[in-house]
Amino acid sequence: MGFFVVQAVLNQLPDGPAFRPEFPYYQMNKTIAAVLRAWPRETMMNENTGVAKRSHDPFFRWLFSDTTHAKNLLELSAKVNRELSEFLSVVNLDTLIRIPDSYSEVDETGEADIAFRVNVATGAPVLVGILLEHKSGRDVGILEQIDRYVHSVMRLHEDNRIFSGFPTMAIIFYNGRENWDPLKLLENGYPKYFHGAVLPFKCTFINMADIPDSDCLACEDVETGMGIVAMKYAFDKDKLLTALPQFKSSLQKMDGNKASCLLQKISLYLKEYVDQGVLKELNMAFKSIGQKYGFVSAGDVFRQQIADTQQKAEAKALEDKLNTAKKMVHDGVLSVENAMSYFGFTKEQILEN
Repeated sequence: MGFFVVQAVLNQLPDGPAFRPEFPYYQMNKTIAAVLRAWPRETMMNENTGVAKRSHDPFFRWLFSDTTHAKNLLELSAKVNRELSEFLSVVNLDTLIRIPDSYSEVDETGEADIAFRVNVATGAPVLVGILLEHKSGRDVGILEQIDRYVHSVMRLHEDNRIFSGFPTMAIIFYNGRENWDPLKLLENGYPKYFHGAVLPFKCTFINMADIPDSDCLACEDVETGMGIVAMKYAFDKDKLLTALPQFKSSLQKMDGNKASCLLQKISLYLKEYVDQGVLKELNMAFKSIGQKYGFVSAGDVFRQQIADTQQKAEAKALEDKLNTAKKMVHDGVLSVENAMSYFGFTKEQILEN
């Protein structure tokens, strides 16, 4: 495990039993290991740069793996993207179905695009694929990544089928400060006849900053609207602090667990872009709608995970210690009195069956 990750855990762990000389050192290591295993992958740091490694955006994936959220994202995005608007006009989004990850043959490289299948609007018995991908920065390998995923996932193995593949539209979302469209660079130099055909799939790039706040606020799907706003302003803390609190009234109408979960996911996502001061300001902005709806900071989540893990580890260590004392007394290695002195348990605890 990298130094930066371990050091981050050590810096966050509170003073307590795990760090007393009498507490077994191996138990401290087990506690740290358990915390690291439980801590979300998106916060793991690059050992050389100290920058979070995100091969794909876990917040985007968590939110838009849901077909309802994905449908609303596409409809909002189509208002600002002509290619997507034309695509949606020929498919029936009401038939959108998620393709399970288990169908993917792509190895563990972090390429975890969200794949869907949808029927065409004419009602003909044919399918079209949709791939959703999010990038927080420019990625020169994005088109190769999409190509591998299309060849892995967008397949129908049926008898009497002439070709196993089917048409696919890849929509790459990004929340960069500047517009980014590597497809245009790829098509540059080709005669117009070949434009749209240089890739074995349809493809469009959408800057989430182009989706108006007003559309996000008006969206009945609060998770989608608020999620888009959080992502589009991740690089602009002033606009973030202005825009996100406008969703308070909508959040109040949501189920408490859903609202709390959404705020927690957003806070973990924003931790990679903004400092704790901004998260604290958001926390204050959302406190007025009740404690259980409060904006949960990433630090709060981290500390709670550590506390829960450490508590379980200490309880297990104490149980093992008592069992050892009982066995040593049972085997005649120690007298009850010596076991009481050495292990610190009462006579009743040691003799209890």
